[in-house]
Amino acid sequence: MTRAIPRRTVLASLVAVPASAMLLSACSDSGGNAQAQTSPTQTSSTSASAPRPSGTVDMAKLMEEGALPEKVLGEADAPVTIIEYASMTCGHCANFHNNTLPEIKANYIDTGKAKLIVREFPFDPRAEAGFMLARCADDRYFAMVDVLFKQQQSWAGVENARAALLQIARLAGFSQESFEACLTDQKLLDDVRSVRARGASEFGVDATPTFFINGNKYSGALTVAEMSAIIDSML
Repeated sequence: MTRAIPRRTVLASLVAVPASAMLLSACSDSGGNAQAQTSPTQTSSTSASAPRPSGTVDMAKLMEEGALPEKVLGEADAPVTIIEYASMTCGHCANFHNNTLPEIKANYIDTGKAKLIVREFPFDPRAEAGFMLARCADDRYFAMVDVLFKQQQSWAGVENARAALLQIARLAGFSQESFEACLTDQKLLDDVRSVRARGASEFGVDATPTFFINGNKYSGALTVAEMSAIIDSML
């Protein structure tokens, strides 16, 4: 696991880390990429068989209440539950949200066949800050996550991420005061870290994105075709 970050340092750290290889290296604890890397242009029109899961977990345990309320996209009674452990500075996570999720949402989430739950698994202070801002956006959580992933290159690897994040946050309705209040909320930071710690200790998450689809574990990126094949096999 990565070293714990001292208390009250998230806001200050946003200007303390020089621009570097923070994006893709943030996708695993070892500093490497997620286990599976796939083309962002592959779509569901390309036939694919459902990949084999790397393991399974008990769904009742997986769905137990954690430190933070679940953020759910889709109908509560959807037959397929997709849980994604993600890091806001992970390039593969951004690829999923920007290029794969829109088609999965249209075909399965919007039609009531599946629901998506995003759980925080940050690898660095900037990822923690991104998730904290999304949590502070309340019912705009998914909108904030989407814009942070779409604009990842503009804030995750720049020298002054604080200014870049503040600019994005202002467009989402934050003032400078509410921005700073959010990023100095120690309880929220502790809760975000608790979600990550539970994912690692109880479910073996060590790379992002990691998906649990009806309890089956898939580590690394999935194409639209692969995720569609998994979901279809469960309907």
